[in-house]
Amino acid sequence: MNWNACAGLALLALCVCGAARAEPAEGLLKLIVWPGYAERGQTDLRYDWVTPFERETGCKVSVRVALNSDEMVNLMNQGGFDLVSASGDASLRLIFARKVAALDPARVPGWEQIEPRLRQGSGLQVAGATYGVPFVWGANMLLYDSRQFRQAPGWSAVFEPQTLADGQPSQGRVQMHRGPMAIAEAALYLMKQRPALGIVDPYELSPTQYAQVLALLRQQRNWVWQYWQDPEQQVHDFRQQTLALSTGWGYTARALQRQGISVRTVIPREGATGWVDSWMLHSQAAHPVCAYQWMAYTLRPRVQAMVAEWYGANPANAQACALRGPAGESVCDDSQHKRFADLHFWRTPQANCASQPRCVPYATWAKDYARIVAGR
Repeated sequence: MNWNACAGLALLALCVCGAARAEPAEGLLKLIVWPGYAERGQTDLRYDWVTPFERETGCKVSVRVALNSDEMVNLMNQGGFDLVSASGDASLRLIFARKVAALDPARVPGWEQIEPRLRQGSGLQVAGATYGVPFVWGANMLLYDSRQFRQAPGWSAVFEPQTLADGQPSQGRVQMHRGPMAIAEAALYLMKQRPALGIVDPYELSPTQYAQVLALLRQQRNWVWQYWQDPEQQVHDFRQQTLALSTGWGYTARALQRQGISVRTVIPREGATGWVDSWMLHSQAAHPVCAYQWMAYTLRPRVQAMVAEWYGANPANAQACALRGPAGESVCDDSQHKRFADLHFWRTPQANCASQPRCVPYATWAKDYARIVAGR
């Protein structure tokens, strides 16, 4: 099959033995997604991009929500799904395990409209092949109760005990992400605070650097309140005023702001980690035609604007920045776009790394961080 010969054809046209034919959709699509990535208007009727897709294509969408990348990888390993909205800390694991298939960008109208820095990401381009279609992106910001912080906090407020505006200590009022990528946030903090350690990339840590990062996280464990993975629970904790500060996503911030909760966001001056979530096709997907239709559909500027406004994310399709979402808000966060170079996007730590002879791999990150969360 010569895919290059198909570049000029319409969506989902296939080349078979040199001749093109339109392949009918299978009528079903099975997704693994982060919360808020496949809305049907259950919470707000203005935000429904699944139902129009089903009507247009005849592909009935089945959704499995996952709360972390490890869960997504495990589900893809089990099989039975077509697409996953994978973050950078999952993409290489899926590619190297051969759980996702190489894609043909020519079959995805809108591919050329994707921000080049996203579609050329190292977690999506491997050995000359493309394995993902960027969907949305954002920073892992600090979410803080503006009544407890007179000015926007930095990373020191996460890793060092503070006295808050009410005169009480921050101990027991701070959350940290329940996932190995929190190690990168601690590494980023030490990269700026202790340059003598020689950390140049928070995802490439030598055994010595890694040991120092773990020491900081174990120290933090003594006073951090809890580790979050469900953004809805995080919304509840801020609403109940039991939480003053946490790492978090735009999704949580938007949900809190809609409810009138006094929570603000900041990308600290030291920078932050970030995420680019991309659609990746299972190597044994049973419904590839519907999958390609979904990837193309979710890249449309108006769909991107709707998703970005709902989730508090930035659209991958740059043309969506000229639009507004259903609530009339601008959908491109200027502060995040201006700080793009200061964002260290999630990716899978590898033993073979560019910055030094050998780095600590992801499997070790996952094992050690689980021990820290458990208090060991």
